[in-house]
Amino acid sequence: MRYYITTAIDYVNSRPHLGTAYEKITADVLARYQRGLGNEVRFLMGNDEHSQKVAAAGRKEGLTPLEWCERMEGVFREAWSALEIEPDVFIRTSEARHRTAVQALAQRIKDAGDFYEGEYEGWYCVGCEAFKREEDLKDGLCPDHAARKPEWLKEKNWFFKLSRWSDALKAHYAAHPDFVQPDSRRNELLALLERGLDDISVSRAGTDWGIPFPFDSRVVVYVWFDALINYITATGWPVDEAESAKWWPADLHLVGKDITRFHGVVWPAMLLSAGLPLPRKIFGHGFVNSGGGRMSKDAGRVTDPLELSRTYGVAALRYYLCAEAVFGTDLDFSEERLLARANSDLANGLGNLAARTAGMLVRWREGVVAAAPASSALLARADAAVDTYRTCMDALDLRGALAAATLIVTEANAHVDRTQPFAMAKDPARAAELDAVLAELSNSLLLACRLHHPFMPAKMEQLHLELTGLPLDRSSSIRTARGARIAAGTRIAKGAPLFPRIEVAKG
Repeated sequence: MRYYITTAIDYVNSRPHLGTAYEKITADVLARYQRGLGNEVRFLMGNDEHSQKVAAAGRKEGLTPLEWCERMEGVFREAWSALEIEPDVFIRTSEARHRTAVQALAQRIKDAGDFYEGEYEGWYCVGCEAFKREEDLKDGLCPDHAARKPEWLKEKNWFFKLSRWSDALKAHYAAHPDFVQPDSRRNELLALLERGLDDISVSRAGTDWGIPFPFDSRVVVYVWFDALINYITATGWPVDEAESAKWWPADLHLVGKDITRFHGVVWPAMLLSAGLPLPRKIFGHGFVNSGGGRMSKDAGRVTDPLELSRTYGVAALRYYLCAEAVFGTDLDFSEERLLARANSDLANGLGNLAARTAGMLVRWREGVVAAAPASSALLARADAAVDTYRTCMDALDLRGALAAATLIVTEANAHVDRTQPFAMAKDPARAAELDAVLAELSNSLLLACRLHHPFMPAKMEQLHLELTGLPLDRSSSIRTARGARIAAGTRIAKGAPLFPRIEVAKG
């Protein structure tokens, strides 16, 4: 099977912050999970470049918009690599392939009779790069970018007949209850559809930073209309229709809750007009909050994910972001909570199990693992946790999946306390019993390693190599996890501590 997952592409007016990294890390986790099931995966990320604030950032540095975007591509790619995020495709909206796709889709929509010329007058939020209705504003300001007053614009534009597609979108929502998730996002968009849709402006005049309309070179395509098309550009459309048919429609668009309206209403209507299939699912995740509000560059509330990863480790940061809040709700970032999870769940939990298991095996059995018991309540519970984990991951419940993986660790650590292998080691008559307990612990650790791999890939690949002497097979790690056992006679290597306790100086 194939699985195509996308994230929102990022404005490159400044470096990525923790709120941006949250979406990319969670998408990377889901992509790795799908690979572990044996699926052929295409994971798309990229940069959104045709915006006013991106051009302004370049001008501030004495660079053309394109020069600035080329510089920032390296900044973003380096950040994602440092956070162990591995997209299969990285797209920039200034690429020639994207220009081709945007103009082709715009021409299709015109041919369908869904463009007309008109005059737009209203508020425009540069932070959102979006037009705002009066009811969208709070005390005359954008709720998400209150530091910058919206601009009043009046210009001649091309409009898209969004209103024409209200009934078709309602029908699609009714036929596909999981089209937009979580339910809170779905209900918001259903309420919007019930109120009725307005036609939207899809061109901008007075700038050459953008993609010209194929039938009107005086104007460029509005940045949001341009950006949404990247999802199908990356499949090869319209140049390579065979390759595009392999990957489109996308299985999952993962986006922030503030832009779910664009993805759940505007984008599907564009596709319907162009005669193209709709994505299978759109998931609007919550914000990362800090200092009493949403973490954002415009509000001046940002945290550098690379600084956090240097202090606490990439694995701990990725784990925290997925474990701390129900996926789809807001996450209130706390460095204290990050430290607590790094030391409790990882150092005292998974790291402790790895250290004590390897230590006992090396001390008493020269590192050699015996065959797992044919009947083991501990391993039966671990196998059941694999089933729970997969159910949660399929439902995009990242915290629930991590809870299932952590349960394996918790029960294995409790098994040490319950069985007292140190006492067994002193009694030669209990050698077989000790072999069985050590095999149970080793194999519990193997399952925990596989389930944690999408969340902490580098650390778990290190652990897998120490446990089995073999590199982890990314294409089957999850699919074959249930019932997976370490081959009898395997010699475990005792490496450096997996998750040393972290002490952070105060003050």
